[in-house]
Amino acid sequence: MSIAEAGEFGLIGRIVSRLGQGEATLIGPGDDAAVIRATDRRVVASTDVLVEGRHFRRDWCGPEDIGHRAAAANLADIAAMGAVPTALLVALCVPTGLDIGWAEGLADGLSAEAGLVGASVVGGDTSASPTLTIAVTALGDLRGADPVRRDGARPGDVVALCGRIGHAAAGLTVLSRGFRTPKLLVDAYRRPSVPYDAGPQAARLGATAMIDVSDGLLQDIGHIATASRVGIDVRRDAFDLPAQMRDAANALGVDPYLWLLSGGDDHPLAATFPPDVTLPPEWRPIGVVQDAGGVTVDGKPWTGGLGWDHFR
Repeated sequence: MSIAEAGEFGLIGRIVSRLGQGEATLIGPGDDAAVIRATDRRVVASTDVLVEGRHFRRDWCGPEDIGHRAAAANLADIAAMGAVPTALLVALCVPTGLDIGWAEGLADGLSAEAGLVGASVVGGDTSASPTLTIAVTALGDLRGADPVRRDGARPGDVVALCGRIGHAAAGLTVLSRGFRTPKLLVDAYRRPSVPYDAGPQAARLGATAMIDVSDGLLQDIGHIATASRVGIDVRRDAFDLPAQMRDAANALGVDPYLWLLSGGDDHPLAATFPPDVTLPPEWRPIGVVQDAGGVTVDGKPWTGGLGWDHFR
């Protein structure tokens, strides 16, 4: 059955029937608006949009994968503020000839990713469109903590990373060259593995600044450097190079550090910490905050490209 055959309310009914609701949801889908519990009396909010052909391809990813990707891109931003995600609002613009089963799979992926952190898809909107577009707004709860912003890094702070890096970018390169292996890399592109708990953990540890690495490590920590008016130097030897990434790089003729330092879509968290903080093992030190100098690698300017730009 196509979406046109199901109709708007048939589509909405099928999607809503697949969405579980978490503890923060007081009123979920079905009314004029949702009501979410905000125990902190502050709400953290972020939004992101995915456009077919620009951010995803249906021949590379199944609908569940795209649902996971769309949810993760927003939930990671909430975690990067040191907050706990509570809810997602999703606007879906679809070609009318699209099979309704695809939309159901998307809903399954969105709901499953949100469920990893106890959040829910609580509402949204649908419309016909010649271009498949998914817009997601995420909400979160600080639970009494101060938000961790981008502008708090200070010279001498340690720069640390939590989560995998470079895998999704390597998977994108593999797919764009017409291959479907190594599976580790392709799966990483299809479904991010976001360290959501690390955001509130970093806040408790006293992180001075934090960001979700979505568009490339050097580009995103550059936002911290700019907001904090500092420089950041990153060490290449701080990064592990998995054998499958090394082999793929050799086979494709790519410098793997382009994936590690400039690639996006993995959504690890990068944060700065005072030098006297003892970091848990999941937080890997990768550099240091300096007085000035922009973002450098091993003390030198990086010429390999910084990351993704949505308008280039």
